[in-house]
Amino acid sequence: MTFFSNIWHRIWDTILDNQNKLTTTGGFLLGIIATIGFKDFYPDLEQHFQRRLRNLRGQNIPHPLPGQPDYVRLEDHTRRKSTLVTSRDNDPQRTTQHEIAVGVEGLIGNTPLIKLKSLSEATGREILAKAELLNGAGNSPKDRVALSMINHAEEEGLIKPDRGDTVYEGTVGSTGISLAAVCRARGYKAHICMPSDVSVEKSDLLLKLGATVERVKPASIIDQDQFVNTARRRAQEHTDDPNKPGRGFFADQFENTANYLAHQNTTGPEIFEQTDVDLNAFVAGAGTGGTISGVALALKPRIPGLKIILADPQGSGLFNKVKYGVMFSPTEAEGTRRRHQVDSVVEGIGINRLTANFGAGFELIDDAVKVSDAQAMRMARWLVEKEGLFVGASSAVNLVAAAQVAKGMDRGARIVTIICDSGTRHLSKFWKEAGDIAGGDVECSLEDILSMKT
Repeated sequence: MTFFSNIWHRIWDTILDNQNKLTTTGGFLLGIIATIGFKDFYPDLEQHFQRRLRNLRGQNIPHPLPGQPDYVRLEDHTRRKSTLVTSRDNDPQRTTQHEIAVGVEGLIGNTPLIKLKSLSEATGREILAKAELLNGAGNSPKDRVALSMINHAEEEGLIKPDRGDTVYEGTVGSTGISLAAVCRARGYKAHICMPSDVSVEKSDLLLKLGATVERVKPASIIDQDQFVNTARRRAQEHTDDPNKPGRGFFADQFENTANYLAHQNTTGPEIFEQTDVDLNAFVAGAGTGGTISGVALALKPRIPGLKIILADPQGSGLFNKVKYGVMFSPTEAEGTRRRHQVDSVVEGIGINRLTANFGAGFELIDDAVKVSDAQAMRMARWLVEKEGLFVGASSAVNLVAAAQVAKGMDRGARIVTIICDSGTRHLSKFWKEAGDIAGGDVECSLEDILSMKT
């Protein structure tokens, strides 16, 4: 063993000190010697190699550049990301360098916070948007709500997977789409009731996701045939029918507090970490009220001086409730109402009643901004032209309000709002009225948008 060890030490010194002098013949002989004695002198080889490495540490040893002779790419595989077992039986041998999301539920949450460059430059304040359209189930913040409601219902024993249970919900679209995706992933069916005047692409998408869609005439919440009341009734009918498998569960997004808890437990903390506590205002619209309440409850106690601002579309009564303590909209006045629901082309936010979810954070809301349909449509066009962002109606309302709030704050202030969904869900209604961009110039400045009559 000593004989081979001595030979190896000399060969190794020659390699390190005279690399360029090693000939093809020497390399061949080295291979033979190493092969014969490898088994016996490997421990000595390892010790010597480690000793040489310790001696060389800290020395500036030149290496050939890419493209030069003898160039070798060196990669450090010692710093690996934390591994995650991916096999079903928790086999510790099956790991990966990157975290792997599990199912569609794994695509919900942890959405990026993006800086809107043009809007920030135009206001002189930093406007950031939580890109909730990148949630991977239904592509909106309602993914968080859908998952939370189903998780809570399972924990309470109200539903069980794969026994025929059906989740019923009344929605103008986004919550239904999220529920349809999550239900399929979790072993449930979805039955969605929605107003007949909602953009048709939403009901089409629901059908493609395997949901049953029931479109009903727009009506006031006091009408038993209103879409939310219809969903509640259908769930009870299912449960009472002995010929239907499983039971019916009414998700009740407006009153189910699993809604705001989803945002208090996930959306708010994510914003807190992403802004590193450097935040002056949070701006969001309210339909069920879950997003603004949940985020307010998560952030306001932790960020001194933070302002929570409601973005409210025309026809909604929440603006007056926040500003003046009275739930009222001019479109509710006798002889002025043109339809039963909020009188706006904007879908998803705006309401004329208080919900349990909105009430959970109502006392934390500092102010409200009213946004007209015309402002929202101009902002949507402006975002395409300036940012390359194609957003839906509620997102446009949020961004008009965020810009308005920014103008009233000190320069350098930081405002966060929500991009809820893509404009692809609003083609037949909101974007039909907003019109095509067609490569033209921006029709108006941000100042023009903000100064438009509301």
